[in-house]
Amino acid sequence: MATFIPDSELILNNDGSVFHLHLHPEDIADYVILVGDPDRAALVSSFFSKIEVTAQNREFRTFTGLYNGQRVTVTSTGIGTDNIDIVVNELDAAVNIDLKTRTIKEQKRKLNLIRIGTSGALQADIPVGTPVISEMAIGFDGMLNFYRDRPKVSDARIEAAFKQHMNWNPLLTSPYFVRCSGDLIDRIGFDMRHGMTISAPGFYGPQGRVLRLPLQDADINDKITAFEYEGHKITNYEMECSAIYGLGALLGHNTVTVCSIIANRLSKAATTGYKNSIENLIETVLDRISGKA
Repeated sequence: MATFIPDSELILNNDGSVFHLHLHPEDIADYVILVGDPDRAALVSSFFSKIEVTAQNREFRTFTGLYNGQRVTVTSTGIGTDNIDIVVNELDAAVNIDLKTRTIKEQKRKLNLIRIGTSGALQADIPVGTPVISEMAIGFDGMLNFYRDRPKVSDARIEAAFKQHMNWNPLLTSPYFVRCSGDLIDRIGFDMRHGMTISAPGFYGPQGRVLRLPLQDADINDKITAFEYEGHKITNYEMECSAIYGLGALLGHNTVTVCSIIANRLSKAATTGYKNSIENLIETVLDRISGKA
């Protein structure tokens, strides 16, 4: 007998849509682009030839439409892996739970979750403006540690090597390492810089920035930059990728993240004029998922 999911665990709106996103199953395409900024969701949708669905609640803004004949959804997540926990779980609930009977469907839909964002580089040879696609996400956030099957999708060997290299502070949550989906990285990032990406639970201290507060580990970024595992180095910081990869893997969805580098933490270079590079990256991703390029 199918397990009934009570009201308190799966909260629905009066129209039957999932609580935060305000979406129904039919509103969600197989390809879902995730962006942080609600205005960037609108920017992605401006490339669509037709918009079929719009929804907005708080920082969660969604458009579903057509690009080169391919149905695509774009949803803004806001900042941080806590918001990703909401977005990915509710996208999955909308398509893989019968919202009327509150039971899990036997036949599951596999979504393609593609994050397009901005990021700071941790290697000197990555100039501002470079698109970096994340082969692996490193979660400093701890969100995935709340889920029982975390060990099934995370790489324990790299985690152990990294914690030893960093002399990891036991006061911090244990980092987790999750790979992206190979078919998506091949389709979207075949000519891009590949790397390992840290998702931090904050913008300042958790990314090694110092304003008025000293850090527990003043050398954290130097140690991260120096870490290497089987020829792979950590390339960049951002704030959402790890939860997308972790939850996506646990729930059976395909995931990938590609970010435009807007700062290099080693050279101290940064730009706020990254609109053109983001627009080009959006168009490139849309072309590649729709088969146009």
